[in-house]
Amino acid sequence: MSVLRLVAIRDVPFGAEEALAAVDDPGAGGVVSFTGLVRDSDGGKGVTALEYVAHPDALAALRAVCEQVAADLPVCGVAAVHRTGLLRVGDVAVVVAASAPHRGEAFEAARRLIDDLKEQVPIWKRQAFDDGQQEWVGSP
Repeated sequence: MSVLRLVAIRDVPFGAEEALAAVDDPGAGGVVSFTGLVRDSDGGKGVTALEYVAHPDALAALRAVCEQVAADLPVCGVAAVHRTGLLRVGDVAVVVAASAPHRGEAFEAARRLIDDLKEQVPIWKRQAFDDGQQEWVGSP
């Protein structure tokens, strides 16, 4: 079985449970996940919604991130799912999970997954604020 268990970009809601189930492995001594949620403020301004837009190559870039983490670390399984479309406060925006023989490796893999995803995967965020203003984050 491949260590890349779940790699997806979706325009429908999902939860951390799916990623955790995907990385389940009898050889894993540790499983770590991160769930990114839409928060109600940013930079002192009230946020009412976010819209995520993915470049057509975003899924390939996400897969490359997962493959690199799996190549660099002794993981049993990795999963990464990012949402696109319009999200409201409290919605799940991104989930990553990693299982590994030991907790330290699982923590390192999960941190690498989310950090590298944020840095390398072309997904951009438009924030809508409660004062009517909007802001693009991470756009080229």
